[in-house]
Amino acid sequence: MDVTFSIHDLLFFLLVLTRVTCFIYIVPFFGMPNTPNRVKIGLGVFVSLLIYQYVVPHTPLQYNTLLGFSALLMKEAATGLLIGLGANMCTPILQFAGKIMDMEVGLSMVSLFDPITRDQTGFTGTLYQYTMILMMIVSNMHQYFLRAFIDSYQLIPTGGVVLNMDSLLQSMLTFITEFCLLGFRICLPVFSVMILLNAVLGILAKVAPQMNMFAVGMQLKVLVGLSVLFVTTPMLVGASDMIFTEMKKMVVSFIGGLH
Repeated sequence: MDVTFSIHDLLFFLLVLTRVTCFIYIVPFFGMPNTPNRVKIGLGVFVSLLIYQYVVPHTPLQYNTLLGFSALLMKEAATGLLIGLGANMCTPILQFAGKIMDMEVGLSMVSLFDPITRDQTGFTGTLYQYTMILMMIVSNMHQYFLRAFIDSYQLIPTGGVVLNMDSLLQSMLTFITEFCLLGFRICLPVFSVMILLNAVLGILAKVAPQMNMFAVGMQLKVLVGLSVLFVTTPMLVGASDMIFTEMKKMVVSFIGGLH
């Protein structure tokens, strides 16, 4: 077995390793903060060896100085981060929908520590986010991320990254619209029921002024809101599918803006 290599092979492998590790650092499931750094580094090196050995054609690199090689490293790092960011940007959609539902139900004061984001998050958003991660594992969505990243080398060869800023900005503007649209679609059942409940409470306040609607309404909204969340639990599969579809669209869109 011949294990010799030249300095050019080593530099080429460093470019592959840079793109892979930056991708794993930010992509959902693999890049979660509670994942040990040793696991991320080991997975990055293992995937880089496979890509270097079997996927990437060993073409000569176009650089003359150390500054030129540093520019290639920065381009590869930006490529890995942008591809992973395309999928990672879709995960806060559930937190956005959860905050709206918490405000409507009356659980906005309840906060939980989320080990994934290491921040104080709402009850409903945390529940939906963990459900989405479970659906991601069941549906092998994490394998899709790796396959899409490996296939990106066919469009974006090593050292041949071209940043198309117009395409990337257009993708970001389109995502902002989809972000709000998907968030409101997920929280629509709870939002609609709360509007009807507020209308009923308003009518009762006019019909029976002696009733304290503030005391009754707060408890009734929590009870009805939790009941709606329980009834709409099967809809989380469809909500996760919408998020995964948006992730695929953003990954493809960002890859298209890098070549």
